[in-house]
Amino acid sequence: MIGYYDPNKHASKDLGTPARLSEKHIALTIDGQEITVPEGTSVLRAAALADINIPKLCASDNLEAFGSCRLCAVQVEGKRGYPAACTTPVEAGMQVTTQNTKLARLRRNVMELYISDHPLDCLTCPANGDCELQDVAGAVGLREVRYGFEGENHLSAEKDNSNPYFSFDPSKCIVCSRCVRACEEVQGTFALTIDGRGFDSKVSPGQMEDFMDSECVSCGACVQACPTATLMEKSVVDQGVPEHSVITTCAYCGVGCSFKAEMKGDQLVRMVPYKGGDANHGHSCVKGRFAFGYATHGDRLTTPMIRDAIDQPWREVGWQEAIDFAAERLKATQAKYGRESIGGITSSRCTNEETYLVQKLIRAAFGNNNTDTCARVCHSPTGYGLKTTLGESAGTQTFDSVMKSDAIIVIGANPTDAHPVFASQMRRRMREGASLIVADPRHIDLLDTPHRGDAQHLPLRPGTNVALVNALAHVVVSEGLEDHDFIAKRCDTEAYRAWRDFISEERHAPEAVESVTGVSAEAVRRAARTYAKAPNGAIYYGLGVTEHSQGSTMVMGIANLAMATGNIGREGVGVNPLRGQNNVQGSCDMGSFPHELPGYQHVADATARSRFEELWGVPLDDEPGLRIPNMFDAAIEGSFKALYVQGEDIAQSDPNTQHVEAALTSLDCLIVQDIFLNETAKYAHVLLPGSSFLEKNGTFTNAERRINRVRKVMPPRAGKEDWEVTVELSRALGYPMDYRHPSEIMDEIAQLTPTFTGVSYDKLERLGSLQWPCNAEHPEGTPTMHEIDFPIGPGRFAITEYVATEERANRRFPLLLTTGRILSQYNVGAQTRRTDNQVWHDEDILEIHPSDAEMRGINDGDWLGITSRSGQTVLRARLSERMQPGVVYTTFHHPGSGANVITTNSSDWATNCPEYKVTAVQVEKVSRPSAWQQRFDDFDREQRHFLTAAKEPTAHGVPQ
Repeated sequence: MIGYYDPNKHASKDLGTPARLSEKHIALTIDGQEITVPEGTSVLRAAALADINIPKLCASDNLEAFGSCRLCAVQVEGKRGYPAACTTPVEAGMQVTTQNTKLARLRRNVMELYISDHPLDCLTCPANGDCELQDVAGAVGLREVRYGFEGENHLSAEKDNSNPYFSFDPSKCIVCSRCVRACEEVQGTFALTIDGRGFDSKVSPGQMEDFMDSECVSCGACVQACPTATLMEKSVVDQGVPEHSVITTCAYCGVGCSFKAEMKGDQLVRMVPYKGGDANHGHSCVKGRFAFGYATHGDRLTTPMIRDAIDQPWREVGWQEAIDFAAERLKATQAKYGRESIGGITSSRCTNEETYLVQKLIRAAFGNNNTDTCARVCHSPTGYGLKTTLGESAGTQTFDSVMKSDAIIVIGANPTDAHPVFASQMRRRMREGASLIVADPRHIDLLDTPHRGDAQHLPLRPGTNVALVNALAHVVVSEGLEDHDFIAKRCDTEAYRAWRDFISEERHAPEAVESVTGVSAEAVRRAARTYAKAPNGAIYYGLGVTEHSQGSTMVMGIANLAMATGNIGREGVGVNPLRGQNNVQGSCDMGSFPHELPGYQHVADATARSRFEELWGVPLDDEPGLRIPNMFDAAIEGSFKALYVQGEDIAQSDPNTQHVEAALTSLDCLIVQDIFLNETAKYAHVLLPGSSFLEKNGTFTNAERRINRVRKVMPPRAGKEDWEVTVELSRALGYPMDYRHPSEIMDEIAQLTPTFTGVSYDKLERLGSLQWPCNAEHPEGTPTMHEIDFPIGPGRFAITEYVATEERANRRFPLLLTTGRILSQYNVGAQTRRTDNQVWHDEDILEIHPSDAEMRGINDGDWLGITSRSGQTVLRARLSERMQPGVVYTTFHHPGSGANVITTNSSDWATNCPEYKVTAVQVEKVSRPSAWQQRFDDFDREQRHFLTAAKEPTAHGVPQ
């Protein structure tokens, strides 16, 4: 029976009902075949596991059994009637018959009733050939329908086309409730319901609203669950049913969902979440499911371009000329300004293999360690804080681990917007009774989970995270809630005693810090008790923890809290950073930071460095290089002159935009490799077209350390995958790289990176995915970290002194701005803004509490000038009680919004991660864009004109 637990064996087959986990197994006979399955398994699933197919319509293996369609009726020896196989659990010695004359007649009669109220338009239906109703009708042998359409029916029901991605045609609905149950059980939104009773029953979004006006979040669970064409992707309506599929990994957030890219030739028709995906189990969100149109958008860069200065038009050239131009510029820069005058930035959107090659290019071909990544501006404090305390700079659990959590703390994260598929799983656990504690300046949607258990909100003031976590820890220590056995066995006793003395001081008591955090002492004490007393307590955190001047301190504080309560090293507990982009974890793992080689091996470690030198064939610098902020400062100062940026938009995503723009303008050579003319590319001298995730092979590593395959489903529009471009640039610089496929790059990574020594494409194909460490000790990966010990030996408690941020509100700047993301858009928006996701969020707005708005005479929709110490921008107002008075909030998905024009250079003390989450601002009504926005519009028009001109032929057919 081991084969039943193969994660991929039945990944393409619907087994009817969910799996049941039990050490006890039950033997029964189905159609004369003896089968053994875990106790609690349904007869329907047991049959499917044995490849005995029982017809069904209302059942699906991601939904609890419902038993409404009656098509799965079976005959059980010794029992009366014909029970539904989906709702009948197996029993020892049970004798089941799934096919005989009586059952066949019963199923045909049931199906005939369904079809009597269903349009007979199969030949013109967009689901023709991909319709469960059609398949089941054929399977039960239905050949005629005796009931006409003269009586009451639903055939004239009006179609709802309000959603940009799918239509809802109630005339085709058989009211199987699968969509409603998927919305409840899988997604957890409860946006759909069955309205009416009996024959009048019908599926309804909300209170008889259309889909766009309801609470539907367009995750696609209902569309995937629908067995008819009632809920149908518009891409299938337009392009027809796909003919083949390729399994790959989503390139949006850090959840790392697996998808089947369903194709017609090399044309992508739809993305269907793959239920064999260990991170998502067949679920998805609006971005991964539907927002893939950017990959074939007309804005894609498909031809290399060069120019001598940013005030000149582009020239389209061939790949070789562009590569040679870039290489000569880099070599000339180093000859004039020195070896340290150039550097590069890797991307958290690119694959592990591509990122590895970029940092290798910089260290081996550039000859320095001036490599950094966008993880610098999001999760670098995670690396520093967890390495210091636990010895490994990554999350400790699988996503599935949350299903064993009894208390869940979410700090500085908004999973329903930024990690929606994991948020659905978290909500499911909350509905089962887990307690939720949210520490966030805003009221997030997770707090409004339907049928949730105990939910507590700690609405702290921005910038006071460390004071709050110290207060929580103080309660644990002062009330004797520590796990003394865990501490004695697993932690450094000297460090623990020092920390305990520190945290026991009355200045850390909830009452003492109440005026600092703004959270009542009673609420803090209740939250601490809930977490510490729970059998399993888990902490999940996001950028609201790391993007602070004390980001690293806060990460250490979280680790302290987990160790003090023994919530490390088993399922249901842990310290879990929710990584923002699809490969933030991987970009860090691959050595993108200036002080670390791949696998977090310090460049000063002679033993580690020698392994790289031997394999790469060059001596390596033993001094850390420049971080991104250092690169900007050095560029403005005049000593840093050339930069290679692969897949990253620093001009939009980094803080203090005007400072970044000044740095980019100061460069003699900026090489940008990307799929669009993003904000950084407008300052470039060389544009190298990038490839989307659909056009490449490789791997991504998600927030749970899971390495997933990325598989090419269509040819690269520009002719090359990103790794091939880096290889050619390296060769042009005089350092040859020789790879024929990304699998060979991974083989090299495995040779040099201790946590990846057991990783290979062959193993990934066999197992589906791997969680590092994957080595001789853990040949099939490590789902749960630190089960027995820590990589550094005993866990180390760290002293976490609260130091108030210098970015404080005052009379001139009385409000605190914090920033974040929204469900429909992704990061800088370069991808999602080129899809229909725009209908949900076509501009960044400023959320402001009604009391703050009233003081300033601000109404909903007014234009507001937002001024900080760094600059000014203008956004539209939205009055929202999600905010607390004194705090305003915006997103940063639209470049013209200029959200980062007003964020400052203030950053984490250890890693330079910017303090995006605390910016003191003033807000006032205005009537025109800011000066920066006007300059942005002028520069944007100029650069787009240069791009268009490069593509337009002259009268002689020669590019301008």
